Parts: sequence; structure tokens; C-alpha cells
Amino acid sequence: MALKAVHVSDVPSLDLVPENPSLSLLNRFPNGLEMSNGGFKLPKFVVIGHRGNGMNVIQSSDRRMRAIKENSIMSFNAASSFPLDFIEFDVQVTRDDCPVIFHDDYIYSQENGNVFGKRIPELCLSEFLSYGLQREAGMEGKVLVRKTKDGRICNWEVEQDDTLCTLQEAFLKVEPSLGFNIELKFDDHIVYEQAYLIHVLQTILKVVMDYAKDRPVIFSTFQPDAAILVRKLQRTYPVFFLTNGGSEFYEDLRRNSLEEALKLCLENGLEGIVSEVKGIFRNPGAVSKIKESNLSLLTYGKLNNVPEAVYMQHLMGIDGVIVDFVQEITEAVADMMKPSKIGEEEELSEGIGKVEGKSKPQFSQLELSFLYKLIPQLLLL
Repeated sequence: MALKAVHVSDVPSLDLVPENPSLSLLNRFPNGLEMSNGGFKLPKFVVIGHRGNGMNVIQSSDRRMRAIKENSIMSFNAASSFPLDFIEFDVQVTRDDCPVIFHDDYIYSQENGNVFGKRIPELCLSEFLSYGLQREAGMEGKVLVRKTKDGRICNWEVEQDDTLCTLQEAFLKVEPSLGFNIELKFDDHIVYEQAYLIHVLQTILKVVMDYAKDRPVIFSTFQPDAAILVRKLQRTYPVFFLTNGGSEFYEDLRRNSLEEALKLCLENGLEGIVSEVKGIFRNPGAVSKIKESNLSLLTYGKLNNVPEAVYMQHLMGIDGVIVDFVQEITEAVADMMKPSKIGEEEELSEGIGKVEGKSKPQFSQLELSFLYKLIPQLLLL
């Protein structure tokens, strides 16, 4: 379809005005999340399920990475059985304007030994849903394969498979108390026209406004212009900017450091940052700058599947983590938040942060200062 260029200042707000304008936006966040003129606040250290119950790494020897099809209704509801606050998933829009949930830029199938790949925006909804497990008994979909970062093609086989799904289905079929962290997914290698971004974001927002009801929702994206636009298009839900925190570099300088992420958020009224955890550990001093700016800070990355790394982030003042090992990390976090047992300090006094059984590590301010200096050096090894 032809899209007319629109200046961002002319974009109308899509907010739904409540019948009683005195009602606070807090009503949108029944689980204690707060968004007001004073900023967005998370009431506690939150755990967020990555692509539901965890991402798929098909070639991994760890069965947990192949347990349930990622970004599926089955995975979302499996995650909801644990004390999670949110699930994170990726949304793209099909050629016929349907927001669907899928992470990769390309979806691949294999036929007669040949591999075919298409971008999600090139497909209509029926084509997208024709991949993988089908909804109707006896129907066979296109064989779904995945391309790894090193270019290998792997059959996308998991222990519990499920069909691909739409954003609307997620709102209708997933436990309503579970928050959604909706990543607005765009291809890193494409320079998008503003009109296209506006059209895609409006299409997604229409579904969110129609079906979210009282479900907590957070938007996030690596695409700086999309982050700015989705904030201009609505004021109901918080917007976080995703960054690798300097772990990778891009032509768009706004993506290359925590300092640039902080600047983008402050200049455009965004509520928070989601950083790759290594970016935080390499630059722990950025945490205080982000928090002093009244922004929330979340992290993602493989280290978030390690309980000790998660606890360290809690001590640093980070607001929450996106994790793959949902059961293990929710259990570890619940244990971390328990009051210290009598005599526990004596048990731990012989070593810095020594962990015995399920007791939580404890650190003095001097020890914490030492760790903040040590961790960036360890990441260089």
C-alpha cells in the first residue's frame, strides 16, 4: 500500500480517553506498576520470561533450550505457572497488517533439500501461519527450519511444539495477570521511512488498545526512531529503549552505548532502558546515572540465567532481568528476597559472597566496591 509521509509532530495520539479523566494511569497496572507524570516505577525486582518460557537454541545440548516452542501460546502459559511479572516477545506486522509474534527477521522452510527464506512483512497472515505445526488436525505445514548466526540450517525441533500465533491471540489466550513486554521488532539492516514506522506502530497499537484491558504492557525496541514514535503515538504504556550497551556497534550511534541510550531516553521522554547485561557489568558506573535520571533499568543476556549474576544486579540497583531459565531464576530470586536467617552472616564471614546451599550471598560496601571494579576486568578475559 502507498504510505503518505507524515511529520512526527503531526502524528495524532492514539490514547483512549477514560470516561472519568481523574482516573490515574495506575489503573492500567493492577499489579503495583506505576506510571504517572513522575515517571514509571517498578515496585520490586522483576523477572521477565524471554520469548515466554525461554528462547530456543536448537543446536544446544541443554534440553531447556529446546523444551517448548519459543514465542508461542504454549510457552507463554507455561511461563505463567511460575511467579513471573512479565513475558517478553517480539512483534512484527504482516503484509496485510496483522501483528504477529516471531523473533527472526526471516522465516525459513525447507523443501526437497532447498531452503527458502522470507521476511515477515513480505507475508500475509495465512502464509505466515502456514509454517510449522498447524491448527487443524491432519494438516501439514511448511517444514520450519532456523538459520543460526554462523549460517547453519537446523530443523526447528522442540520437545513440545505449538503453532505460530498473533498478538491478538496472545491477549486472548494468555493468563490475564501476566504482563507483556512487547518488543517492536525491526530489521537492523534496513533504514526505514518514517511513514512506514508510523503505519506499523499504529497497527500494533490498535490491537493493544483493543485487547490489553488491565494487563500490564511495556513496549521496547532496538530501533531508536520507533521508540521515539511509539512514545509520541501514545502515553498509556511505558517505552523502553533496547541497547547492546556497547557490546556491538552500529552505524546509528544512538545504539552504541549506555550513554547514548540514556541521552535518547531523556530527550524523548522514554521511561527506561533494557541493556545487554555485559554492557552493564563492563560499565557499572552507568547504573547510577540511569537511576538518578529517574529511568528504569532492565537487562537481558545469557548471564541472566546465572543466579549469582542476577543477585549481583539486584545489589547494583537494576530493576529486573529477562531470563531463559524461568523456573530456576524465579526460584533463585524468591530465595534472594527472603529475610536473612539468624546466624547466616557468621556462616558467610569466611568468604566474599560465599554461597552455601540456598543461602544468599552477602557483601559489605567495601566488597561491593571491589566487585564493581573486578567484574569489567573479568569480562575482558
